[in-house]
Amino acid sequence: MNDAITKEEFYRGLARHKRIASIKDPRHIELALRQRDQLSGIFLLTGHIGVVKGYVNVFKEHGLPVFMHLEKIGGLSTDRYGLEYLAKGIRPSGVISTKTSIVKNAKKMGLLTVQRFFLVDSEGLDNIAKSLSQTEPDIIELMPARIPEMICRVKSFTEIPIITGGLLYEEAHAEACLTHGATAISSSRPELWGKPERKLMKI
Repeated sequence: MNDAITKEEFYRGLARHKRIASIKDPRHIELALRQRDQLSGIFLLTGHIGVVKGYVNVFKEHGLPVFMHLEKIGGLSTDRYGLEYLAKGIRPSGVISTKTSIVKNAKKMGLLTVQRFFLVDSEGLDNIAKSLSQTEPDIIELMPARIPEMICRVKSFTEIPIITGGLLYEEAHAEACLTHGATAISSSRPELWGKPERKLMKI
């Protein structure tokens, strides 16, 4: 059975829910599954080669696209052979990486790609533009999220959907990112995985 998600399907999920659960602790897997109806997908930032296939499978069985951050997974080679094993053996929906070469090679393997960028100074914007011209990832992730005005700057030179994460501590931070043009936010904080509909009920 072909359980791969298409780029268009993932884009629709991003637009619908606007929330990605970044899993840094295996104990949060069950929490994410409970909120799966409010999530666009999973960014997996924990585990090692011996356990990640099980993590990927459980999320996919519950209808959640899962992207593995390759620099965070222990024991997984990111050369051509490692990526081929990843694509055919572990079969996540896609990968996350800061490295242009990995993104390019993962795309050749048929995986969806998220390229993560850190904005530390004005040079960072130029580096993003240069990298995007070489790799054309499916998604951009901007870190940290607490400079939402930079989202508009990046959107000015690309139409690739932008996810932003890092240093998000409360719902107002997430909403600021979405207001400034982010397609979705990623967070390792379970309290930010669902939309705050309960607050509306108190009015």
